[in-house]
Amino acid sequence: MMKFRRRIFLGLAIALGLSTSASAQMMINGAGATFPYPLYSKWFDEYTKVDPSVRFNYQSIGSGGGQKQILAQTVDFGASDGPMSDENLSKAPGKILHIPTVAGADVVAYNLPGNPALKLDADTIAGIFLGTIKKWNDPKIAATNPGTKLPDQDIVVVHRSDGSGTTYIWTDYLSKISAEWKSKVGTNTSVSWPTGIGGKGNEGVAGQIKQTPGALGYVELIYTIQNKMPYAEVKNAAGKFIKPSLESITAAMATAQIPDDFRFSITNAPGENAYPIAGATWLLVYEQQKDATKGKKLVEFLKWAQKDGEKMAKDLDYAPLPEDLQQRVLKRIDEIKM
Repeated sequence: MMKFRRRIFLGLAIALGLSTSASAQMMINGAGATFPYPLYSKWFDEYTKVDPSVRFNYQSIGSGGGQKQILAQTVDFGASDGPMSDENLSKAPGKILHIPTVAGADVVAYNLPGNPALKLDADTIAGIFLGTIKKWNDPKIAATNPGTKLPDQDIVVVHRSDGSGTTYIWTDYLSKISAEWKSKVGTNTSVSWPTGIGGKGNEGVAGQIKQTPGALGYVELIYTIQNKMPYAEVKNAAGKFIKPSLESITAAMATAQIPDDFRFSITNAPGENAYPIAGATWLLVYEQQKDATKGKKLVEFLKWAQKDGEKMAKDLDYAPLPEDLQQRVLKRIDEIKM
């Protein structure tokens, strides 16, 4: 009888051991920015080959949602293209670290007959989003596009409907180049828009522009490339019309004065070759991790992202962080406690 019991016990132990190993895969949950989602999606996929014991569940819901969820501690990390405000950080139950990952560009995408190549200056972009420039053949648009046939057609402005870091970058730029925008609307992940229709996520705005004749809106560069949409050259602070590209985003990043907490802006950068509507994106993590095992795995991923993930950025038209900044960020990651 004793032997029989021992066999049952041994059988149960083996069965339990098997079920434990089968379910040992750890799920790390994140939510937030749609701006870097094409790159993060690739990172999460690639990282399963580095550490098969980890899987990532990332909800691309916009930076506002990412900030809310990390504050509520319903995710292991948030993601945002706008740094968190002092006010929001003060609501957190612990110290939140900003881990910059890459930089990208907000581009002015549009839908016109024949989709001509357009050049736009700061005043024109501000006028369109303030609702004072209403027609495609407005003299201000015509002035920077001599010889281009512009239709007598209403401009349908498309903006984000959700809390968005892409919007933060966009409104940060508009606040720097337009006193009227700064006083009437301001800089935020979500604002009271003077004009236009909303789309959810970069995906939603790109879709609205693509299906709406006469539409104009802002999306992250990779979404226009993936959707084969035209986007404008924008006049920068040095007075040059610049095409959004890996090189012009990198040029903007090179001008950044980056403080110790890594919250910084690169819109309207002074560099001659800098694209003016560029911005960084951050992962948001607690300095003190609640779950030591999960925290250790998250730290391993963050280090991999800085060292190896950065090498994948250029293929998707994001600018990797400069080497000196990567080293600073790696030191910050080492400060995360379990």
